[in-house]
Amino acid sequence: MTMQRWSAFSSGKRGLPLAALAVALAVVPQAALAQQGPLAQQGGDRGEGSSGRQRTVVVPYLEVGQLISADLKNGGDLLTYSLVAVGVDAAVQTTRAEAQVSVRYERRFSWNDDFGDQDAISGIARANVQIIPNTLSIEAGALGIRSRIDGAGAAPSNLIGGSDNVTQVYSAYAGPTLATQVGTVDVNAAYRIGYTKVDANTVALPAGQRPVDIFGDSVSHAASLAFGQQPGGFLPIGWSVSGGYFREDASQLDQRFEDKIIRADVTVPVSATLAIVGGVGYEDIEISERDALRDAAGNPVVGDDGRLVTDQNSPRLLSYDQDGLIWDVGVLWRPSRRTSLEARIGRRYDSLTYYGSFTYTPSQRLAANLTVYDLVAGFGSRLNDNLAGLPTQFDATRNPLSGDLNSCVFGGSGSGCLNDSLQSVASSAFRTRGVTGQVSLTSGSWTHGLGAGYSRRKFFAADTGALAGFDQTIDEVWFASYVGAKQLDPRSSLTGTVYATYLENGPGQTFNGAGSDVLGIGTNAAYFRNFTNRFSGSVAVGLDYFDPKGFESSLIASALLALRYSFQ
Repeated sequence: MTMQRWSAFSSGKRGLPLAALAVALAVVPQAALAQQGPLAQQGGDRGEGSSGRQRTVVVPYLEVGQLISADLKNGGDLLTYSLVAVGVDAAVQTTRAEAQVSVRYERRFSWNDDFGDQDAISGIARANVQIIPNTLSIEAGALGIRSRIDGAGAAPSNLIGGSDNVTQVYSAYAGPTLATQVGTVDVNAAYRIGYTKVDANTVALPAGQRPVDIFGDSVSHAASLAFGQQPGGFLPIGWSVSGGYFREDASQLDQRFEDKIIRADVTVPVSATLAIVGGVGYEDIEISERDALRDAAGNPVVGDDGRLVTDQNSPRLLSYDQDGLIWDVGVLWRPSRRTSLEARIGRRYDSLTYYGSFTYTPSQRLAANLTVYDLVAGFGSRLNDNLAGLPTQFDATRNPLSGDLNSCVFGGSGSGCLNDSLQSVASSAFRTRGVTGQVSLTSGSWTHGLGAGYSRRKFFAADTGALAGFDQTIDEVWFASYVGAKQLDPRSSLTGTVYATYLENGPGQTFNGAGSDVLGIGTNAAYFRNFTNRFSGSVAVGLDYFDPKGFESSLIASALLALRYSFQ
């Protein structure tokens, strides 16, 4: 039997996930993404670390444009904006470092006195620096994006015209990772500190309305240690012992999420392509909060920023307390380097759990991926997890009309989506289960990418605290998107996107206190033309429909003409 085939699995759960059992990965054709920014047009390798190629690319740019938008369903008032944007796309790739950043600041000047000017900052950055090659590295990442405040908010797709229910979200993390050997034993360790902040404030509530659970900021810590051997070491089977500690402290009601876990895993090769895996361990999860200050009538006090005021003298109130034995069993199947399947079922969180992944890349023209996940986390730590799962070399795609980052980021060495993290910015911790899948295809001058997924979250809050009505509420989201691109000639191209999201909220997650369903569908198309190596232009049109149950729906038509100068 060929034992080396199982080296990629590193004896089961090697490298214990920092806060999640799975990270949704996506694949998308690179040619479609190449039209999104000047960095993608630099040519050469698109950033896979195995290439050995060294490069440093820094492309600052200035963009000006004219945008018009009209709600065709509610009077058709025409909104006109002039925009100015500055940004930078940069990438560094050397033998010891990989880093990439895409940051954009945009200011829109309204021609209508009834609507104020708007500004937005969006960006994403990832970096890996090898302190000791292939042994000790420093990982870091940062994100700025707009998202919903609560379950009634608009999906972060086309946010032209602004929205009272949309806010700015920032998240960043950094930490070292160690991968080495002691004799024939593999040793892996990692630590990460993260910070997440939501800008939302001054949320006006109707009289008698229960406060909405709005995230403020949080600090998270994640540490893991694992050691084990490949099959064929001391034993014919692979084995590992791993442990982890995870914590998130959120400002809203001084909420705290704490998770301690230790487990042992085995990998038993059955054939050259199939292995049986299993693990058993112990986990202790505790989620707690403090009560809010109360007024004379016993009602929770809400601050000027729309968040509950914490009673620092309140004892800690438990919202989730679970400890005990955990286990899972499953299979690993790898018939070739291009096909891989992992599926596990077991018991965790005092209930049945299942998760896994499937990847299929028969050629450079076709790729498919499916991920199933199940985990308990907080808003900040979950966002940090998804950010850490993104590649260090990527293409940051943006909505051609609004300039906002799309919720999926793609790269040659991996991809990731933030859809489940950005369902809403509630501060309460939750259990999330879901599935995501992606397919990409390149055919001649056309490229296609299709992604879809489902996520279900159940929130936890103390039954005697200010957010008691939020406990055990559930929200679910279904999403799908298609992106297509065609290279017309060496200087021009077309891109198009179609998307749909459906969010189903439980009671307590919207301003009206009742459940609310939100449907968002839309499409946009853009034409890009490089006039010179530095000067380019684009024309884009879009149509977006947004329908929150119990609120006024809208059908927005938009058009943009923009010119960009790149200082490269």
